[in-house]
Amino acid sequence: MTAPAELVPTGAEMLQHLVESAGGARQPAADMADLAEIIRTLLAVETRRDTRVRLGGNLFDVVISSSGLQARGAVALMDEIQGGCGPVIEDPESGWLYWLVPPESSARWASHSHAVCLGAPHTITLPSLNRTAPPGPYWLRPSASDRLVPTGPLREALAQIRPEPTPHAALALQLGITT
Repeated sequence: MTAPAELVPTGAEMLQHLVESAGGARQPAADMADLAEIIRTLLAVETRRDTRVRLGGNLFDVVISSSGLQARGAVALMDEIQGGCGPVIEDPESGWLYWLVPPESSARWASHSHAVCLGAPHTITLPSLNRTAPPGPYWLRPSASDRLVPTGPLREALAQIRPEPTPHAALALQLGITT
């Protein structure tokens, strides 16, 4: 049995009810600007543009290791562990892999002989999602919305495989950081 047409609210009436039930004007949540920036960033990457993003926050941090043949072994090991490795960007020019790991990982990352973990306030340029080969940085393992690279297994894989050269000195010089 269906309700009479005059009892079924229109879309405009439902929206008005929601507005009225929300109460008076409120300040937007502090993280809404961040959310808008994140959405704009992800849309830009999706529309085939390289996009610079801040590390940390709600997105991800990044572990940086060598991108040589040994590092490919670590990617293969993470493929086995994860059933397909989480997102990894290769930058042939710098010779680095950028492993996208859960946000705030840099705060918990202990010193590692073959990798560095960076979070806020650093940034990274994400290649467009269709870039899967050089020239320039590209997705060695594409970004999937449902996973990042877990830091525990990644630490173990990098300790086992020991990719060289390590990024420590080059990062310290480039970013003016100490590791």
